[in-house]
Amino acid sequence: MAALPDPHIPRLVELRHVRSSDLDYLLEEESAAWKDSLDWDFQASAGLVRRFVDMQSLSGYSLLINGRLVGYSYFVCEDHKGLIGDLYVLREFASPENESRLLGSVLDALLKTPLVKRVESQLMMLRGASRLALPHWRRLQVFARNFMEASLEAVDRLPASHAERWLSIDSWSEASQEEAAVLIAGAYRGHIDSEINDQYRSVLGARKFLTNIVQFPGCGVFYQPASFVLIETKTGRLCGICLASLVAPQVGHIMQICVSGAVRGKGAGYALLRRSMQALARHGCTKASLTVTSANREAIQLYERAGFMNRREFAAHVWDGF
Repeated sequence: MAALPDPHIPRLVELRHVRSSDLDYLLEEESAAWKDSLDWDFQASAGLVRRFVDMQSLSGYSLLINGRLVGYSYFVCEDHKGLIGDLYVLREFASPENESRLLGSVLDALLKTPLVKRVESQLMMLRGASRLALPHWRRLQVFARNFMEASLEAVDRLPASHAERWLSIDSWSEASQEEAAVLIAGAYRGHIDSEINDQYRSVLGARKFLTNIVQFPGCGVFYQPASFVLIETKTGRLCGICLASLVAPQVGHIMQICVSGAVRGKGAGYALLRRSMQALARHGCTKASLTVTSANREAIQLYERAGFMNRREFAAHVWDGF
């Protein structure tokens, strides 16, 4: 007679074999964690997870211990790379070993996918795993990131930038997208953030990046009234963008802020950021957040000048060269 499997040993099950109701308590705890740690309403994202799980169209794995579903992770493929969309383990079971088990399962699945040579992830709820504890660590780069937040109560008292004398700020429109893609590809050439997100390395990639953040709710719901472009008055050229979203009823998020090298360090980024923060405040937001690479000291100083403070540290992970 064959031995029965030990129920105490963690077991991985593909998400297509679970139901959304099996994830309810897991998603409820994750939603509470996002709210407490990031002031972020995760309910819309949780709803999408439930929907795609019930459609059996979400690629990923769940972690079971003692027959209980205690964690999950999912991924998507995009051209030559995989993106790990989320990974969460219940607080009670959130050990480095369990997080690595889940992460290893999705990585192995991605690396078996034809053409996938690179995997990117920014897992803000990954708690305990060190670089050496993570799978395929020899091909792994880890980039420290900051989650920053600012109160919008006194945003009208932020001083104006002298850059507004020779630059004009206009509302974002879809017509700006092509120029913005060119701007992003140029501004991030050789920048550390292009190591984290390879879409920054080309106009085609930047175009896809802009489409993703404007049309899909991964970074909140795009909010056009707080999204702006910066125009050089004499030439009419686009030299900066700031795109914002809503991540909770009273919380805005700066999804992307970028200026050309020609105006960097001249108050252009601050002028854009200030305008977006003011627009979010008029909408009724009391806070705004953003993420930034810890090594990008110039950007951090800009955000601190506008009132942002570091609230949480997390890591971006990139596995490359497979």
